[in-house]
Amino acid sequence: MNSSFVSRLSVRNIVLMGLLIALNIVVAKFLSFGIWSVRISFTFVIVFFMSYWFGPLLGAIGAACADIIGTLVFGGLGGYFAGFTISAFVGAFVYGLLFYKKDITVARIIIAVLVNVFLVDAVMNTYWLTLLYHANFWAIFPMRFVKELLMIPVQIILLYVVGKNKALAGLVKRID
Repeated sequence: MNSSFVSRLSVRNIVLMGLLIALNIVVAKFLSFGIWSVRISFTFVIVFFMSYWFGPLLGAIGAACADIIGTLVFGGLGGYFAGFTISAFVGAFVYGLLFYKKDITVARIIIAVLVNVFLVDAVMNTYWLTLLYHANFWAIFPMRFVKELLMIPVQIILLYVVGKNKALAGLVKRID
């Protein structure tokens, strides 16, 4: 096993990841709103930090764990569905690839947001909803796509603001 990977599994880092997973679950459950086909959530900020601090693989595992645990503890509209866990994993992996041990730039933020918004949120999650609820993809995709378009500037601005926060960015040095 990669020694860099193992070295990041200190007790402090495991606790921090656990706190981020718990925070993700709380934000997803209590600070998200919408209907079954269109939900607005700010969990992307927490997933960003998981991946920025711990890298693509650990961040993706953390996001997947948050999805699984959150659904098992609080339930979901359709119960647990593995597709959304795959989406959580992929979205966090994208953040990790673009930000782990790299400078946070506007270009990287825009690329990460566009990939996550269009590939993960608009396409993958819409597809999972069609499987879960036996809905027609093209019946729900336009409404979801408009919501995703509206979220692009929100995500870019929030990720820039939190990514450039000196106190939060300083935590990276304590994690490595």
